[in-house]
Amino acid sequence: MMARIARLVVALVASLALIALVRTAGAQTPASDSREALIARALAAGPASVTAHATVAVMDAEGRMTVLRRGTNGFTCLPGDPTVVAKPAMCADRASMQWGSDLAHHRPKPTNTVPGITYMLAGATQRSDSDPYDSTSAPMTIGPHWMIIWPFDPATSGLPSHYRPTGSFIMWAGTPYAHVHVMALP
Repeated sequence: MMARIARLVVALVASLALIALVRTAGAQTPASDSREALIARALAAGPASVTAHATVAVMDAEGRMTVLRRGTNGFTCLPGDPTVVAKPAMCADRASMQWGSDLAHHRPKPTNTVPGITYMLAGATQRSDSDPYDSTSAPMTIGPHWMIIWPFDPATSGLPSHYRPTGSFIMWAGTPYAHVHVMALP
């Protein structure tokens, strides 16, 4: 059960990274970054047990991926762009990547049929913990965390629906893209 939950959280993170990358115009990473620097930044987003066998890729503004290193475990790690809000480095499983694509394409709800797992262990910046499409609020800095990508409701889970620097909360509560944010290393 714990392994399944871990796989789900990784998927969530990947999806969130994919969403952040696709909805922000421009290149995914600074042009001056070397291949080695991109891979190192991507791998810093997940635990070694995941990154050791994960695919590492970069994504362009249209959502097309270029693989930098092939993996075998179903996780994809993306380096993001540390100079752009909502473009964090992340590692996500397939379900999270699907969830992120659905969010980026403004689909009414995610189409993944199993929970996903996403890791953002290098931290992130975001604009809102209540609106997945907010592009104008002041940036918030978020510490290392991981996510379970699946529809969660604060009323039934008992979790708060606002950012907390420790513990867990439901991000984007009340939307089809609500998910659990766990503010800790796995």
